[in-house]
Amino acid sequence: MSGDLNLTLKVWRQSGPNAKGALKTYKVVANEHMSFLEMLDVLNEQLISEKETPIVFEHDCREGICGSCSMVIDGRPHGPQTGTTACQLHMRHYKDGDTIVVEPFRAKSFPVLKDLSVDRGAFDRIIQAGGYVSVNTGQAVDGNSIPIEQEVALKAFDSATCIGCGACVAACPNGSAMLFTSAKVSHLGLLPQGKVENTKRVKSMVAQMDKEGFGMCSNVGACEAECPKEISLDNIARLNRAYTGAVLGSE
Repeated sequence: MSGDLNLTLKVWRQSGPNAKGALKTYKVVANEHMSFLEMLDVLNEQLISEKETPIVFEHDCREGICGSCSMVIDGRPHGPQTGTTACQLHMRHYKDGDTIVVEPFRAKSFPVLKDLSVDRGAFDRIIQAGGYVSVNTGQAVDGNSIPIEQEVALKAFDSATCIGCGACVAACPNGSAMLFTSAKVSHLGLLPQGKVENTKRVKSMVAQMDKEGFGMCSNVGACEAECPKEISLDNIARLNRAYTGAVLGSE
């Protein structure tokens, strides 16, 4: 069929968190119009027909929104396309005969559950530690009732685009979660409704981040480069200033 690609996949297989894993080689025929996850679906259908265990990988929306499709493709979180999640990566970017290596995110704080699926519950606990506002909002108010400078609103919205996929952690040589944490702190703390508890939020979220075992940020910049939503490193600088102010009591 026109547009078909004969591919060799080297996929990480691991039966459980404490099991020893290894790369296993598969042959698959995919169409160039498929997404990367649809190509994995085809491979899984093939494995099921051969009475083999299908490959476990996470997915949900398949629209680049939920952040579930966390995997490392040819050494890069979410694959070779900048600003793209794995589910939005399409096979037209590959050539017939290509070999593709697919692995789970590698980080101490993201233990492998099975195959390409990892436990990213640490992110949820960071958000739970301080990612909320206690302002009684009541009924929806008019959008212009609270004046917010456009530049501030844009920064908050840019930070809020973080989907919590964990690519920043997987890309960082230290396994740092600073980009994720700083994005959550920024999108809440920049707006008036979130400023009330910003000091408490910053300290509690950073403390939880450290408790989860994430590494320290050393300004390598790989997190921003591999983030599918292109979250800016400016958020990390903003978090550092807020944390210093919170600890020293200047806020």
